[in-house]
Amino acid sequence: MKKDLGVKPYLFPMPTLMIATYGEEEQVDVMMMAWGGICDSNMVELNINEDHKTTKNLKKRGAFTISVADIEHLAESDYFGMVSGNRVENKFEKTNMHAIKSDKVDAPIIEEYPITLECKVAACENTMHGFRVIGEIVNVIAEERVLTEEGKVDPTKLNAFVFDQFQNGYYEIGQKVGTAWQSGKKFMK
Repeated sequence: MKKDLGVKPYLFPMPTLMIATYGEEEQVDVMMMAWGGICDSNMVELNINEDHKTTKNLKKRGAFTISVADIEHLAESDYFGMVSGNRVENKFEKTNMHAIKSDKVDAPIIEEYPITLECKVAACENTMHGFRVIGEIVNVIAEERVLTEEGKVDPTKLNAFVFDQFQNGYYEIGQKVGTAWQSGKKFMK
C-alpha cells in the first residue's frame, strides 16, 4: 500500500554537480548542487539561488565548469556544498585540491575530478520558480583512466556518487544493469 508523503522534491537519483567559477583575483570557487542537469544535447541548466557566490561569479565571468565528483573526493565535495564562498574566502584552498584554467572558457577545471564539462553562460533567467542559468557546453574533458578503448566515458570507472534527498545520503553508482533502447524491446512485439 502506498502512503501519501505530501509535496517533497523526491526524485532519485539526484546528481552531485560540482560547479566551478572564478571570483575576484582568479580565486577558485566550487559549489556542489543537485538541482540541475542536461536540458539539450549541448546545454545544461542550473537551478541556483541568486545570492550564491557561484552565481555572482558566473554572471560576471560568463562561464563555469561542471564536474562529476568521485567517491575518492566525497568529503571535499560535500564541504563545497556545506560552506558558502560568501562567508569563507579560501574554501577551495582548504581542501588541498588543484585547479587549472580552462583553455575553452573563463573558468577553472578541478584536476582531481574525472570528467568536466566546460560551459559558457547562454542565459540567466529570473522566473516565478527561482533563478536559472542555462549554459552551453563548449567542451568535455575526461581523465584517460575513465575512458573505454573506444574513447567513451565508462560510468563504472567514474566512481561517481549521487545525492539522496530522502535521507540526505550519498550513494555510489556504477554497475550496468541494462542497455538503453534495448532492454525494453521485448514489449515492442
